[in-house]
Amino acid sequence: MIKIVCSNCQKPLSLDETKLPMKEVTFPCPVCKTKLAVDRRTLESDAAAGAAAPAVTPGAPPIVAGEAGEEDDGYGAKALLVGTDHPSLRQAAKLIGYGTHYTPTPQQARDYFMQEFPPVVMLNPPQLTPPPLESMQPIISLMPGDRRKSFFILFSDNLRTLDGNAAFLYGVNLIVSPKDLGSFGQIFRDAHLYHERLYAPMNSVFKAMA
Repeated sequence: MIKIVCSNCQKPLSLDETKLPMKEVTFPCPVCKTKLAVDRRTLESDAAAGAAAPAVTPGAPPIVAGEAGEEDDGYGAKALLVGTDHPSLRQAAKLIGYGTHYTPTPQQARDYFMQEFPPVVMLNPPQLTPPPLESMQPIISLMPGDRRKSFFILFSDNLRTLDGNAAFLYGVNLIVSPKDLGSFGQIFRDAHLYHERLYAPMNSVFKAMA
């Protein structure tokens, strides 16, 4: 991994240089959305010379998602992270076998969802408000048929992990407090298994009707 820094907001970024082509590519900063450019050839020459990776500079239109490691955490199935980005949540996604596609706004998340139907949606609102969590409505208020395609998780310091009543009120499948992320793998597996069992009869009906 190569460490670089956004030239606009100074956010440190990590790129897997092995997934970059041997040419200059551009991508949006995940925080401020400034268009940034990196060149693998330059990064590798800097690394060989023992120099620190430079701050990335403003570039041209963004590349296709997935070519830059920070934006999409590489290839494979993605969990959709919405709201506030955090390394611990990206690591949590990896614990259950997913990379991460990050979108800062619920509307962007909805647009991505309707194209990709990610198996897991991770909601990390900047501020938790009383239900129904108006700030996240664009991604929460999907049609029931679309909602069933994903498992929705709400992360908040102000809620208790596995609080079923809160999950119902906020319209998600699972509540997780960040302090419990160390056990997230088991928490997710148990909750997801329960979810699958609960909706198995309904899913069977929909499959028969398809």
